[in-house]
Amino acid sequence: MASITLKELVKAYGDTEVLHHIDGQIEDGEFIVIVGPSGCGKSTLLRMVAGLETVTSGEISIGDKRVNDLEPADRDIAMVFQNYALYPHMSVRQNMAYGLKIRRISKDEINRRVEEAADILEIRPYLDRKPRQLSGGQRQRVAMGRAIVRDPQVFLFDEPLSNLDAKLRVQMRLEIRKLQQRLGVTSIYVTHDQVEAMTLGDRLMVLNGGYVEQFGTPIELYDRPQTVFVAGFIGSPAMNFLNATAQSGSLTLGNGAAIDVTAPVSGQVTLGLRPEHLVADEAGPIKVRVELLEQLGANTLLHGLLEGTDDQIVISLPGHVTSSPGTAMSFGFEPRNIHLFDAEKGTRIEVT
Repeated sequence: MASITLKELVKAYGDTEVLHHIDGQIEDGEFIVIVGPSGCGKSTLLRMVAGLETVTSGEISIGDKRVNDLEPADRDIAMVFQNYALYPHMSVRQNMAYGLKIRRISKDEINRRVEEAADILEIRPYLDRKPRQLSGGQRQRVAMGRAIVRDPQVFLFDEPLSNLDAKLRVQMRLEIRKLQQRLGVTSIYVTHDQVEAMTLGDRLMVLNGGYVEQFGTPIELYDRPQTVFVAGFIGSPAMNFLNATAQSGSLTLGNGAAIDVTAPVSGQVTLGLRPEHLVADEAGPIKVRVELLEQLGANTLLHGLLEGTDDQIVISLPGHVTSSPGTAMSFGFEPRNIHLFDAEKGTRIEVT
C-alpha cells in the first residue's frame, strides 16, 4: 500500500489551463473521493494520477516515488472505468486473469488470485460466462475483480456506478466501501454525485472549475463549508441562500425581517440555511409563501419564496405535511445552524 502526494499540479491544453495548482496528501489506506460538477477536471486529475494524462507542471508521488514520467503499467495502480472495459470475447475468468497473464504470473497463482477475488465479490458462479451474459452490476464486479487480482498499491475509480440504476448504485457503493475497508488499499474515487461522495469517502476533494474548493471529511464539508459553492454542492436538498445585510449585531433579510447574529462584518452577505434545519415556528423570522409540496413519505419538501422577496427556499419537514399553494408559513432555526458568506467572494464568515 502507499500514500499519494499531489503537489502544485497543473494541467493545460495549449494555452487553456484546466487544473490549477492542485495540492493534496492522501494517506496510506485512505479512501478519497474527488467530487464536483461535470467539466470541473476531476476525471482529468484521476487520469494524471493513473498516467493516462501528462502533467503540465507539479509533481505526483506514489509512496516515496515520483511517478510523473512513469508509464501507467509501472505505477502499480489498478483502474476501474465507467464503462467496465471488459473484453467481450473473453470469459469472466479470462478477463480477470488477462493482466496477470501479460505479466507472466504463474498459472497456479493466477487461478488462486482469480478465485479468491471471485469469492470476495461473489461472482464465482459466473467465471465461465461472457460479459454479455451478465447484468450491469455483475459486470462492475468483474471490473473490480480484475483490479483486485493485480494486488496494486492504489485503486482508481472513474465514476464506476454511473451506468447503473439508482437501486443498484446504492447497493454497489456499499459493496465498494466494504471491499476497500477489507483490502485496505489506498483509493481515489471520482463522482459527480455528492450523496455517493458523502457515503463513500474518508475525505472529499471538492473541485470547481479546476480549483480545489475544499478538502476535508464529509462532516467537515457539511457542517463548515468554506465557500458558497461547497455549501450548495454538499447536502441534499441543497442549502438555501438568502440575501441579507449585516449590521449592529444582526442580519436583515430582503423582506426586513431581523435575525440576531453577531458577524464580524457589515454590509451585504449571503445567509445559508439547510432545508433540514428549518422548523415550523409561528414566531420564526423565515416567512414563506408556499408554491409546491413534494410528498416523499418519510418527509415532505416544501418549495416556496421568502415572503416579500424573490429568494427561493426549500424546507424539509418530517412526515406528511399538507398546505395549499399561496399559503403563508413561518419557520425558525437554531443559531448554530446559520452559515454566513461574503456576498462577493463567496467565502465563509464565522459567526458567534
